[in-house]
Amino acid sequence: MSKPEPLTDTGTFLIRRERPGFYLPDFCRPRSVLAVILIAELVAVLLTLARHGIGVQFWPYLAKTSLFLLWTGLGIAALLCVFRGVLGRMDVAWGSVLSLVLMLLVTAGVTEGAWWFAERTNRLLGVASPPFVDHLEFLLRNLAVCAIAGGLALRYFYVSHQWRSNVEAEAQSRVRALQARIRPHFLFNSMNTIASLTRSNPRVAEQAIADLSDLFRASLREHRERIPLAHEIEIARAYERVERLRLGDRLKVDWQVDSLPLDVQVPALILQPLLENAVYHGIEPLDQGGIIRVTGKLENGRAVLTIGNPVQPRLVARRPGHQIGLDNVRQRLELMFHGEADLEVIETPEHFLVTLRFPAADRPA
Repeated sequence: MSKPEPLTDTGTFLIRRERPGFYLPDFCRPRSVLAVILIAELVAVLLTLARHGIGVQFWPYLAKTSLFLLWTGLGIAALLCVFRGVLGRMDVAWGSVLSLVLMLLVTAGVTEGAWWFAERTNRLLGVASPPFVDHLEFLLRNLAVCAIAGGLALRYFYVSHQWRSNVEAEAQSRVRALQARIRPHFLFNSMNTIASLTRSNPRVAEQAIADLSDLFRASLREHRERIPLAHEIEIARAYERVERLRLGDRLKVDWQVDSLPLDVQVPALILQPLLENAVYHGIEPLDQGGIIRVTGKLENGRAVLTIGNPVQPRLVARRPGHQIGLDNVRQRLELMFHGEADLEVIETPEHFLVTLRFPAADRPA
């Protein structure tokens, strides 16, 4: 059983911080195993071309080299999968040493198995077995190659993991910066609206306070990496209800998201910042207001969520735009879905359109 992640007290609530994992990828996953198989085959082809070229011996040597590298690669992947929990509890130095030792053990085992098989085959065919010196040379050569290749692979995985950790840390800091920017601006506008309603319409003011409380309770409580899409849409709709009290009939939002899989997990706060951009840069500067259209559909196994709003003509001075919200959403989609999601922006003289595309089925965390 894994250790529970530590909790950090911020004074208002407890934030759950996950324990960082070891820098090696998860070789228990089918995608990692497939990568091992492909790399082993590519190396086998390169070694065969370097030794024999494209000749009579190409295919037999390729078959033997592929078999040897596949057994070695899959054996290493299996051991690293089994020892994943142990590696996760070790520091980088000792974990790297253990990983390299496991690689050498598998290489030595496969080498000895290949030598035993070749020697037994030679006996059955009546061929003299190679001397012990060749046996030792074969073993040491394979171990040396494994040590060099394994060391380079470990270094690559470590650098890649460090880069990814830095990107994730930057994304988390940008999430907090985005929240800090949104909340005061939105809170001040909302409180001014509520203050103006307390005398003219106390019942509406009370409802606005309830909506505002629900919105901030949901937003402040959400420090998980993923939330259901239905929850994200509800946060955005709560924001819309409060903003509509301030802008009145100038703000209309047309929601057409019934065809989306509402239980799919998405990064928190990917829709509300885009809706706020549409209100602040699109609807609010227009004297007559406008309609924000939020539509969703399924397309080739992916959810497609579009937020479109009118904007002022280019002849009119527009509010200065900011990219922090769009960049933040784009970065967190990339971190969660690893290239399977994207954010597209289309801007015309009179409209601004943002389209999110992400897998419609949950991915493992």
